Amino acid sequence: MKMLSLARYFRRRLRYWTIFEELSRYSNQELHDIGIDAADIPEIARRASEEQQ
Repeated sequence: MKMLSLARYFRRRLRYWTIFEELSRYSNQELHDIGIDAADIPEIARRASEEQQ
């Protein structure tokens, strides 16, 4: 059971960092165009990684 939890944790962390890095590549203007502030990126990545279980 712990192995499943550990695997799930690592999959979620990988999704978090993938989303975080992708959004971080956008310029402030591009982020603004899609309605995101750069300061919101960590929260958006966290929520998205939790939703994709």
